[in-house]
Amino acid sequence: MSDGVRSETVEAVDKPPRAQVSDAVDTGAERQRDYLSGFLAQKPTGEAAHEPGGALYEAVIDALKDIFDPEIPVNIYDLGLIYGVDVTEDGHAAVTMTLTTPHCPVAESMPGEVEMRVAAVPGIAFADVNLVWDPPWDPQKMSDDARLELGML
Repeated sequence: MSDGVRSETVEAVDKPPRAQVSDAVDTGAERQRDYLSGFLAQKPTGEAAHEPGGALYEAVIDALKDIFDPEIPVNIYDLGLIYGVDVTEDGHAAVTMTLTTPHCPVAESMPGEVEMRVAAVPGIAFADVNLVWDPPWDPQKMSDDARLELGML
């Protein structure tokens, strides 16, 4: 019974030719050693300690992540209560934040705790906390980690 397939036995198969640099087409442009060289030579952003990615800025973010909402087992940063963090070169930190609701039981104490924790970060001279209600907080502001912790993912 023939199915149209032919087979042949051979002793050896020649290796295919390998590409050679001399085979490349000369475009007149200087050949770069690594196509990622420009990317790899870039300096990371946030080298200044007070800028996002900098050590002082990230230390402030870490301090905020240590503060938990007493009613929800998630830190206030991942909960989306922190709207902005600004750190100046001279160590002044300004945190803009909100609360889940104006009637939150910690409305009087939470901004003070945030100010105290941020001011305690080595390198921060003083801290200001601006409590805002606009835009109002909603669950969409939570990080994926917070949603996972609360079973919303």
